[in-house]
Amino acid sequence: MKVQPPAMPSILYLCLHCPDLMNEHSVGTSDPTPHLIDITGLVCRRGRGPDAFRLHVDRFQAKAGDRIAVVGPSGSGKSTFLDILALTLAPQTVEAFRLGVIDAGALWQAGDLAELAALRSQGIGYVFQTGGLLGFLSARENARLPLRLLGQPVTAADALLEKLGVAGIANRKPESLSIGQRQRVAIARALAHRPPIVLADEPTASLDATNATQVMELLVTTAAELGCCVILVTHDAALAAQSGFTPVHCHTEAGSPVGRIDWT
Repeated sequence: MKVQPPAMPSILYLCLHCPDLMNEHSVGTSDPTPHLIDITGLVCRRGRGPDAFRLHVDRFQAKAGDRIAVVGPSGSGKSTFLDILALTLAPQTVEAFRLGVIDAGALWQAGDLAELAALRSQGIGYVFQTGGLLGFLSARENARLPLRLLGQPVTAADALLEKLGVAGIANRKPESLSIGQRQRVAIARALAHRPPIVLADEPTASLDATNATQVMELLVTTAAELGCCVILVTHDAALAAQSGFTPVHCHTEAGSPVGRIDWT
């Protein structure tokens, strides 16, 4: 399968597929594989008032090709962390938040929503818990949507639908697909534009054990072929470990509405 690069490659795309460019911008480090995501001293608040939930991310880093599973109890801030990475939730304070050579923290501080949206659409793919497909589009058009929005050829989406075993039902609407089929289409949509970063929010939570294993294997192998960094939220730590994910724990501090990402 040959995936076409973006018509106007993003910096994240270039950083992933042209390592020399990223090394050139990695001043002060001898690390041959610079970080695709680099966060320091980030605090994000959800809600208002003294009881508003706050997530603290003292440090977090990820490289191209990493597989990271964010695990922890409900309400500890896992989905909040994914929203931060997806550039849909603004941090209140942040020392550093970089995606490749892009200073996402500075973009938030400047209120540059257009640049954040462009970075999100080119550099990030997202798999929702139940697919998140648009009901008025066929499975094929759902998978092609990111490419159409970026002005890219749609052949990469069609190739992924074939690889993921859903090309035969691609003309059907999501309502006529099984949950497992919807998740495969969602994976195709998330990966079609070859984003450096793929985020997945409980992608197997609605599936039985057999389908959960199959969908996880498809996500992992397809993302690996494209060189993506995959970060998922899951309650199934065993399946994540079996699939080669490194766990990052999220927990709440006793007696307070504070969550914390434990990254080492």
